[in-house]
Amino acid sequence: MSDPNRASFAPSVANDPGTPPRVAIVMGSDSDWPTMRSASEILSEFGIAHEVEVVSAHRTPDKMIRFGREAAGRGLGVIIAGAGGAAHLPGMLASVTTLPVVGVPVALAKLDGLDSLLSIVQMPAGIPVATVSIGGAANAGLLAARILGVSDPGLAARLTDYATSLGELVEEKNTALQRSL
Repeated sequence: MSDPNRASFAPSVANDPGTPPRVAIVMGSDSDWPTMRSASEILSEFGIAHEVEVVSAHRTPDKMIRFGREAAGRGLGVIIAGAGGAAHLPGMLASVTTLPVVGVPVALAKLDGLDSLLSIVQMPAGIPVATVSIGGAANAGLLAARILGVSDPGLAARLTDYATSLGELVEEKNTALQRSL
């Protein structure tokens, strides 16, 4: 059996293979993908090139450290990291990169993700991890888009349009509710 810590880094790119990814979505296990998929969907909706990779803080620590250290040099601007249970992945990545790391607590069968939330949100001073709600991968994707939008006026405009459409949706729902009364 090959050493999983020595596996070559070859992430799955969730966009045109010729477009360098701007965001990485990493998770501790492939079982986290049903939760993390919504981050990928949001990034795709905004046309943000991204990659998806399983990087375990506990089972492949060397790969995780290499991933974090090389992320900025590969052109990434944000890392979204999802993990359940002890959920050390977001914090450990934040400790080896200066890129913004957005942590997504993944709910497991026990404790409904509260353990993951507390593990990700309680970082020591100097190692920040932006943390979204338990299972909040869609908001992690939106937060990554907003971070990138600070220096990308076109993306910022699309985010404004998105927010406007959410407001319009609320009004449509209110109108439908009022008609049903």
